[in-house]
Amino acid sequence: LPAPCMRPRRGASTKNPYIAAAVGEAMAVCRNALLLLAVIACVPLAAGLTTAADRGRREASKLDTLASNGANPIRKVVTMLQMMQKKIAEEAEHEKELYDKFICYCRTNGGELKETIATATAKIPSVGADIKQAESQKVSLEENLKQHQSDRAAAKTAIEEATAIREKEAAAFAKEKAELDANLAALTKAINALEKGMSGGFLQTNAAKILRNLVSTRQDMLDADRQEIMAFLSGSESSDSEYSPKSGEITGILKDIHDQMSKSLEDTTTTESKAIQDYEELMGAKKKEVEALTTAIETKTERIGTIAVEIVQMKHDLTDTEAQLLEDQKFQADLEKSCSTKEEEWAEREKTRNDELLAIADTIKLLNDDDAL
Repeated sequence: LPAPCMRPRRGASTKNPYIAAAVGEAMAVCRNALLLLAVIACVPLAAGLTTAADRGRREASKLDTLASNGANPIRKVVTMLQMMQKKIAEEAEHEKELYDKFICYCRTNGGELKETIATATAKIPSVGADIKQAESQKVSLEENLKQHQSDRAAAKTAIEEATAIREKEAAAFAKEKAELDANLAALTKAINALEKGMSGGFLQTNAAKILRNLVSTRQDMLDADRQEIMAFLSGSESSDSEYSPKSGEITGILKDIHDQMSKSLEDTTTTESKAIQDYEELMGAKKKEVEALTTAIETKTERIGTIAVEIVQMKHDLTDTEAQLLEDQKFQADLEKSCSTKEEEWAEREKTRNDELLAIADTIKLLNDDDAL
Protein backbone atom coordinates (compact mmCIF):
# COMPACT_ATOMS: atom_id res chain seq x y z
CA LEU A 1 0.00 0.00 0.00
CA PRO A 2 1.16 3.59 -0.52
CA ALA A 3 2.53 5.24 2.52
CA PRO A 4 -0.48 7.55 3.03
CA CYS A 5 -2.69 4.45 3.54
CA MET A 6 -0.70 3.35 6.57
CA ARG A 7 -2.50 3.71 9.88
CA PRO A 8 -1.49 6.99 11.77
CA ARG A 9 0.87 6.48 14.59
CA ARG A 10 -0.53 6.55 18.09
CA GLY A 11 -0.34 9.87 19.82
CA ALA A 12 -0.26 11.80 16.59
CA SER A 13 -2.26 14.95 16.99
CA THR A 14 -5.10 15.70 14.54
CA LYS A 15 -6.03 18.98 16.05
CA ASN A 16 -3.46 20.80 14.03
CA PRO A 17 -5.22 21.99 10.88
CA TYR A 18 -2.26 21.09 8.75
CA ILE A 19 -2.16 17.61 10.19
CA ALA A 20 -5.90 17.23 9.76
CA ALA A 21 -5.60 18.30 6.16
CA ALA A 22 -2.81 15.80 5.62
CA VAL A 23 -4.86 13.01 7.19
CA GLY A 24 -7.84 13.86 4.98
CA GLU A 25 -5.69 13.81 1.89
CA ALA A 26 -4.17 10.47 2.99
CA MET A 27 -7.63 9.00 3.48
CA ALA A 28 -8.66 10.09 -0.02
CA VAL A 29 -5.57 8.48 -1.50
CA CYS A 30 -6.29 5.36 0.53
CA ARG A 31 -9.83 5.18 -0.81
CA ASN A 32 -8.59 5.41 -4.36
CA ALA A 33 -5.95 2.75 -3.71
CA LEU A 34 -8.51 0.40 -2.14
CA LEU A 35 -10.86 0.94 -5.04
CA LEU A 36 -8.06 0.10 -7.45
CA LEU A 37 -7.17 -3.05 -5.46
CA ALA A 38 -10.79 -4.17 -5.34
CA VAL A 39 -11.13 -3.68 -9.09
CA ILE A 40 -7.90 -5.55 -9.81
CA ALA A 41 -8.80 -8.39 -7.43
CA CYS A 42 -12.33 -8.85 -8.73
CA VAL A 43 -11.66 -8.76 -12.49
CA PRO A 44 -11.98 -12.63 -12.77
CA LEU A 45 -15.50 -12.46 -11.30
CA ALA A 46 -16.88 -10.92 -14.50
CA ALA A 47 -18.21 -14.27 -15.88
CA GLY A 48 -21.54 -15.19 -14.23
CA LEU A 49 -21.41 -12.77 -11.24
CA THR A 50 -21.91 -9.04 -10.79
CA THR A 51 -18.94 -7.36 -12.39
CA ALA A 52 -16.06 -6.42 -10.16
CA ALA A 53 -16.27 -2.84 -11.37
CA ASP A 54 -19.90 -2.54 -10.19
CA ARG A 55 -19.03 -4.14 -6.89
CA GLY A 56 -15.99 -1.90 -6.55
CA ARG A 57 -18.10 1.20 -7.19
CA ARG A 58 -20.73 0.16 -4.66
CA GLU A 59 -18.12 -0.66 -2.04
CA ALA A 60 -16.21 2.56 -2.81
CA SER A 61 -19.42 4.46 -2.17
CA LYS A 62 -19.74 2.63 1.14
CA LEU A 63 -16.12 3.43 1.91
CA ASP A 64 -16.73 7.12 1.23
CA THR A 65 -19.61 6.99 3.67
CA LEU A 66 -17.55 5.16 6.25
CA ALA A 67 -14.58 7.45 5.75
CA SER A 68 -16.81 10.46 6.26
CA ASN A 69 -18.00 8.83 9.49
CA GLY A 70 -14.43 8.21 10.60
CA ALA A 71 -14.65 4.33 10.30
CA ASN A 72 -11.65 2.24 9.22
CA PRO A 73 -12.23 1.69 5.44
CA ILE A 74 -9.62 -1.07 5.09
CA ARG A 75 -11.42 -3.29 7.61
CA LYS A 76 -14.66 -2.64 5.80
CA VAL A 77 -13.07 -3.66 2.51
CA VAL A 78 -11.85 -6.88 4.09
CA THR A 79 -15.34 -7.59 5.43
CA MET A 80 -16.82 -6.88 2.04
CA LEU A 81 -14.34 -9.21 0.32
CA GLN A 82 -15.00 -11.94 2.83
CA MET A 83 -18.73 -11.67 2.20
CA MET A 84 -18.05 -11.73 -1.52
CA GLN A 85 -15.83 -14.77 -1.01
CA LYS A 86 -18.60 -16.56 0.87
CA LYS A 87 -21.21 -15.69 -1.72
CA ILE A 88 -19.01 -16.94 -4.55
CA ALA A 89 -18.40 -20.18 -2.65
CA GLU A 90 -22.16 -20.65 -2.10
CA GLU A 91 -22.88 -19.97 -5.75
CA ALA A 92 -20.12 -22.39 -6.70
CA GLU A 93 -21.68 -25.10 -4.54
CA HIS A 94 -25.13 -24.50 -6.05
CA GLU A 95 -23.78 -24.51 -9.59
CA LYS A 96 -21.80 -27.67 -8.84
CA GLU A 97 -25.00 -29.36 -7.69
CA LEU A 98 -26.78 -28.35 -10.88
CA TYR A 99 -23.82 -29.43 -12.98
CA ASP A 100 -23.70 -32.83 -11.25
CA LYS A 101 -27.41 -33.31 -11.95
CA PHE A 102 -26.91 -32.40 -15.58
CA ILE A 103 -23.93 -34.76 -15.92
CA CYS A 104 -25.97 -37.49 -14.20
CA TYR A 105 -28.73 -36.83 -16.72
CA CYS A 106 -26.21 -37.07 -19.55
CA ARG A 107 -24.80 -40.35 -18.30
CA THR A 108 -28.12 -41.94 -17.34
CA ASN A 109 -30.06 -40.90 -20.41
CA GLY A 110 -27.05 -41.44 -22.61
CA GLY A 111 -26.80 -45.04 -21.40
CA GLU A 112 -30.52 -45.65 -21.79
CA LEU A 113 -30.44 -44.02 -25.20
CA LYS A 114 -27.60 -46.27 -26.30
CA GLU A 115 -29.58 -49.33 -25.20
CA THR A 116 -32.65 -48.07 -27.06
CA ILE A 117 -30.62 -47.42 -30.21
CA ALA A 118 -28.94 -50.82 -29.96
CA THR A 119 -32.33 -52.50 -29.54
CA ALA A 120 -33.80 -50.63 -32.52
CA THR A 121 -30.71 -51.34 -34.64
CA ALA A 122 -31.07 -55.07 -33.94
CA LYS A 123 -34.85 -54.98 -34.33
CA ILE A 124 -34.98 -53.41 -37.81
CA PRO A 125 -33.31 -56.27 -39.73
CA SER A 126 -35.21 -58.81 -37.61
CA VAL A 127 -38.56 -57.21 -38.44
CA GLY A 128 -37.53 -56.96 -42.09
CA ALA A 129 -36.77 -60.69 -42.13
CA ASP A 130 -40.09 -61.43 -40.43
CA ILE A 131 -41.91 -59.40 -43.09
CA LYS A 132 -40.21 -61.32 -45.91
CA GLN A 133 -40.99 -64.63 -44.23
CA ALA A 134 -44.63 -63.63 -43.70
CA GLU A 135 -44.96 -62.48 -47.31
CA SER A 136 -43.46 -65.75 -48.54
CA GLN A 137 -45.81 -67.72 -46.30
CA LYS A 138 -48.75 -65.68 -47.59
CA VAL A 139 -47.82 -66.42 -51.22
CA SER A 140 -47.54 -70.15 -50.41
CA LEU A 141 -50.91 -70.13 -48.64
CA GLU A 142 -52.52 -68.34 -51.56
CA GLU A 143 -51.18 -70.97 -53.97
CA ASN A 144 -52.46 -73.75 -51.70
CA LEU A 145 -55.80 -71.95 -51.47
CA LYS A 146 -56.11 -71.82 -55.27
CA GLN A 147 -55.28 -75.54 -55.47
CA HIS A 148 -57.87 -76.36 -52.80
CA GLN A 149 -60.48 -74.31 -54.60
CA SER A 150 -59.63 -76.06 -57.88
CA ASP A 151 -59.78 -79.49 -56.23
CA ARG A 152 -63.11 -78.69 -54.60
CA ALA A 153 -64.53 -77.50 -57.89
CA ALA A 154 -63.30 -80.73 -59.54
CA ALA A 155 -64.87 -82.81 -56.76
CA LYS A 156 -68.18 -81.00 -57.14
CA THR A 157 -68.02 -81.50 -60.91
CA ALA A 158 -67.33 -85.19 -60.37
CA ILE A 159 -70.35 -85.38 -58.08
CA GLU A 160 -72.53 -83.66 -60.65
CA GLU A 161 -71.29 -85.86 -63.49
CA ALA A 162 -71.61 -89.05 -61.45
CA THR A 163 -75.11 -88.02 -60.39
CA ALA A 164 -76.11 -87.34 -64.01
CA ILE A 165 -74.73 -90.74 -65.10
CA ARG A 166 -76.46 -92.44 -62.19
CA GLU A 167 -79.75 -90.82 -63.09
CA LYS A 168 -79.42 -91.98 -66.70
CA GLU A 169 -78.47 -95.49 -65.57
CA ALA A 170 -81.36 -95.56 -63.14
CA ALA A 171 -83.76 -94.40 -65.82
CA ALA A 172 -82.43 -97.01 -68.27
CA PHE A 173 -82.70 -99.70 -65.62
CA ALA A 174 -86.23 -98.67 -64.73
CA LYS A 175 -87.24 -98.79 -68.39
CA GLU A 176 -85.55 -102.12 -68.97
CA LYS A 177 -86.99 -103.58 -65.79
CA ALA A 178 -90.47 -102.40 -66.72
CA GLU A 179 -90.18 -104.07 -70.14
CA LEU A 180 -88.78 -107.25 -68.61
CA ASP A 181 -91.48 -107.30 -65.95
CA ALA A 182 -94.18 -106.80 -68.62
CA ASN A 183 -92.68 -109.49 -70.85
CA LEU A 184 -92.26 -111.93 -67.98
CA ALA A 185 -95.82 -111.29 -66.89
CA ALA A 186 -97.05 -111.90 -70.45
CA LEU A 187 -94.97 -115.08 -70.69
CA THR A 188 -96.26 -116.29 -67.35
CA LYS A 189 -99.85 -115.72 -68.44
CA ALA A 190 -99.27 -117.45 -71.77
CA ILE A 191 -97.62 -120.45 -70.15
CA ASN A 192 -100.41 -120.75 -67.57
CA ALA A 193 -103.07 -120.47 -70.32
CA LEU A 194 -101.42 -123.15 -72.44
CA GLU A 195 -100.96 -125.46 -69.48
CA LYS A 196 -104.61 -125.02 -68.54
CA GLY A 197 -105.80 -125.38 -72.16
CA MET A 198 -107.15 -121.87 -72.20
CA SER A 199 -105.03 -120.42 -74.96
CA GLY A 200 -108.03 -119.03 -76.77
CA GLY A 201 -108.93 -116.77 -73.89
CA PHE A 202 -105.30 -115.66 -73.54
CA LEU A 203 -105.09 -114.59 -77.15
CA GLN A 204 -107.76 -111.98 -76.51
CA THR A 205 -105.73 -110.30 -73.71
CA ASN A 206 -103.24 -107.45 -73.75
CA ALA A 207 -100.59 -109.92 -72.60
CA ALA A 208 -100.85 -111.64 -75.98
CA LYS A 209 -100.07 -108.39 -77.71
CA ILE A 210 -97.03 -107.89 -75.48
CA LEU A 211 -95.88 -111.45 -76.19
CA ARG A 212 -96.39 -110.99 -79.92
CA ASN A 213 -94.23 -107.85 -79.84
CA LEU A 214 -91.59 -109.63 -77.79
CA VAL A 215 -91.36 -112.60 -80.12
CA SER A 216 -91.29 -110.46 -83.23
CA THR A 217 -88.42 -108.28 -81.92
CA ARG A 218 -86.35 -110.85 -80.03
CA GLN A 219 -83.03 -111.42 -81.79
CA ASP A 220 -81.80 -114.56 -80.04
CA MET A 221 -84.65 -116.85 -81.16
CA LEU A 222 -84.65 -119.49 -83.85
CA ASP A 223 -86.81 -118.59 -86.78
CA ALA A 224 -88.67 -121.87 -86.43
CA ASP A 225 -89.53 -121.14 -82.82
CA ARG A 226 -90.53 -117.58 -83.71
CA GLN A 227 -92.79 -118.80 -86.56
CA GLU A 228 -94.38 -121.43 -84.37
CA ILE A 229 -95.16 -118.98 -81.56
CA MET A 230 -96.35 -116.32 -84.01
CA ALA A 231 -98.62 -118.96 -85.59
CA PHE A 232 -99.95 -119.71 -82.12
CA LEU A 233 -100.52 -116.08 -81.34
CA SER A 234 -102.17 -115.40 -84.71
CA GLY A 235 -104.62 -118.30 -84.31
CA SER A 236 -106.77 -116.44 -81.86
CA GLU A 237 -109.91 -117.10 -84.04
CA SER A 238 -109.39 -120.90 -84.32
CA SER A 239 -110.42 -123.48 -81.83
CA ASP A 240 -108.11 -124.48 -79.03
CA SER A 241 -108.03 -128.12 -80.21
CA GLU A 242 -106.29 -127.11 -83.44
CA TYR A 243 -103.22 -126.09 -81.51
CA SER A 244 -103.43 -128.57 -78.72
CA PRO A 245 -100.91 -131.05 -80.21
CA LYS A 246 -98.27 -128.32 -80.33
CA SER A 247 -99.12 -126.56 -77.04
CA GLY A 248 -96.51 -128.53 -75.14
CA GLU A 249 -93.77 -127.51 -77.57
CA ILE A 250 -94.86 -123.84 -77.46
CA THR A 251 -95.01 -123.95 -73.68
CA GLY A 252 -91.41 -125.20 -73.58
CA ILE A 253 -90.25 -122.42 -75.87
CA LEU A 254 -92.04 -119.80 -73.77
CA LYS A 255 -90.57 -121.23 -70.58
CA ASP A 256 -87.08 -121.04 -72.08
CA ILE A 257 -87.68 -117.42 -73.00
CA HIS A 258 -89.06 -116.78 -69.51
CA ASP A 259 -86.01 -118.30 -67.90
CA GLN A 260 -83.69 -116.25 -70.10
CA MET A 261 -85.53 -113.05 -69.38
CA SER A 262 -85.67 -113.81 -65.65
CA LYS A 263 -81.91 -114.32 -65.73
CA SER A 264 -81.51 -111.08 -67.65
CA LEU A 265 -83.66 -109.23 -65.11
CA GLU A 266 -81.64 -110.72 -62.28
CA ASP A 267 -78.35 -109.70 -63.92
CA THR A 268 -79.66 -106.23 -64.69
CA THR A 269 -80.90 -105.83 -61.12
CA THR A 270 -77.53 -106.97 -59.75
CA THR A 271 -75.73 -104.54 -62.04
CA GLU A 272 -78.04 -101.76 -60.94
CA SER A 273 -77.49 -102.57 -57.25
CA LYS A 274 -73.73 -102.56 -57.80
CA ALA A 275 -73.96 -99.22 -59.65
CA ILE A 276 -76.00 -97.75 -56.80
CA GLN A 277 -73.44 -98.99 -54.26
CA ASP A 278 -70.54 -97.60 -56.29
CA TYR A 279 -72.36 -94.30 -56.69
CA GLU A 280 -73.07 -94.01 -52.98
CA GLU A 281 -69.45 -94.83 -52.14
CA LEU A 282 -68.25 -92.26 -54.66
CA MET A 283 -70.68 -89.67 -53.29
CA GLY A 284 -69.51 -90.37 -49.74
CA ALA A 285 -65.85 -90.02 -50.68
CA LYS A 286 -66.42 -86.90 -52.78
CA LYS A 287 -68.59 -85.24 -50.14
CA LYS A 288 -65.90 -85.88 -47.53
CA GLU A 289 -63.32 -84.49 -49.94
CA VAL A 290 -65.46 -81.39 -50.51
CA GLU A 291 -65.95 -80.93 -46.77
CA ALA A 292 -62.21 -81.31 -46.08
CA LEU A 293 -61.34 -78.93 -48.90
CA THR A 294 -63.94 -76.43 -47.68
CA THR A 295 -62.45 -76.58 -44.18
CA ALA A 296 -58.95 -76.13 -45.61
CA ILE A 297 -60.13 -73.21 -47.76
CA GLU A 298 -61.75 -71.49 -44.78
CA THR A 299 -58.70 -72.09 -42.59
CA LYS A 300 -56.23 -70.86 -45.19
CA THR A 301 -58.42 -67.88 -46.08
CA GLU A 302 -58.51 -66.87 -42.43
CA ARG A 303 -54.77 -67.46 -42.08
CA ILE A 304 -54.05 -65.38 -45.19
CA GLY A 305 -56.12 -62.54 -43.76
CA THR A 306 -54.33 -62.77 -40.42
CA ILE A 307 -50.90 -62.78 -42.07
CA ALA A 308 -51.89 -59.82 -44.25
CA VAL A 309 -52.81 -57.86 -41.11
CA GLU A 310 -49.57 -58.94 -39.43
CA ILE A 311 -47.56 -57.80 -42.46
CA VAL A 312 -49.22 -54.38 -42.38
CA GLN A 313 -48.59 -54.09 -38.64
CA MET A 314 -44.95 -55.19 -39.00
CA LYS A 315 -44.40 -52.69 -41.80
CA HIS A 316 -45.86 -49.93 -39.64
CA ASP A 317 -43.70 -51.10 -36.75
CA LEU A 318 -40.64 -51.11 -39.01
CA THR A 319 -41.41 -47.60 -40.26
CA ASP A 320 -41.98 -46.33 -36.72
CA THR A 321 -38.82 -48.04 -35.46
CA GLU A 322 -36.72 -46.58 -38.28
CA ALA A 323 -38.14 -43.11 -37.66
CA GLN A 324 -37.61 -43.43 -33.90
CA LEU A 325 -34.07 -44.67 -34.46
CA LEU A 326 -33.26 -41.60 -36.54
CA GLU A 327 -34.73 -39.35 -33.85
CA ASP A 328 -32.83 -41.19 -31.10
CA GLN A 329 -29.56 -41.01 -33.03
CA LYS A 330 -30.05 -37.29 -33.62
CA PHE A 331 -30.95 -36.77 -29.98
CA GLN A 332 -27.93 -38.82 -28.92
CA ALA A 333 -25.65 -36.68 -31.08
CA ASP A 334 -27.21 -33.49 -29.70
CA LEU A 335 -26.98 -34.82 -26.15
CA GLU A 336 -23.34 -35.81 -26.53
CA LYS A 337 -22.55 -32.41 -28.03
CA SER A 338 -24.50 -30.62 -25.31
CA CYS A 339 -22.89 -32.65 -22.54
CA SER A 340 -19.43 -32.18 -24.03
CA THR A 341 -20.03 -28.44 -24.39
CA LYS A 342 -21.34 -28.26 -20.84
CA GLU A 343 -18.25 -30.06 -19.55
CA GLU A 344 -16.01 -27.60 -21.38
CA GLU A 345 -18.03 -24.66 -20.15
CA TRP A 346 -17.96 -26.03 -16.63
CA ALA A 347 -14.19 -26.51 -16.72
CA GLU A 348 -13.76 -22.93 -17.88
CA ARG A 349 -16.30 -21.69 -15.37
CA GLU A 350 -14.64 -23.58 -12.54
CA LYS A 351 -11.22 -22.22 -13.48
CA THR A 352 -12.60 -18.69 -13.60
CA ARG A 353 -14.23 -19.08 -10.21
CA ASN A 354 -11.09 -20.52 -8.67
CA ASP A 355 -9.17 -17.58 -10.06
CA GLU A 356 -11.74 -15.23 -8.54
CA LEU A 357 -11.55 -16.93 -5.16
CA LEU A 358 -7.75 -16.94 -5.29
CA ALA A 359 -7.65 -13.25 -6.17
CA ILE A 360 -10.05 -12.41 -3.35
CA ALA A 361 -8.10 -14.56 -0.90
CA ASP A 362 -4.84 -12.87 -1.90
CA THR A 363 -6.44 -9.45 -1.52
CA ILE A 364 -7.85 -10.32 1.90
CA LYS A 365 -4.45 -11.66 2.97
CA LEU A 366 -2.79 -8.50 1.77
CA LEU A 367 -5.28 -6.25 3.54
CA ASN A 368 -5.14 -8.30 6.72
CA ASP A 369 -1.41 -7.85 6.93
CA ASP A 370 -0.57 -6.17 10.23
CA ASP A 371 1.49 -3.52 8.58
CA ALA A 372 -1.35 -2.66 6.25
CA LEU A 373 -3.82 -2.32 9.12
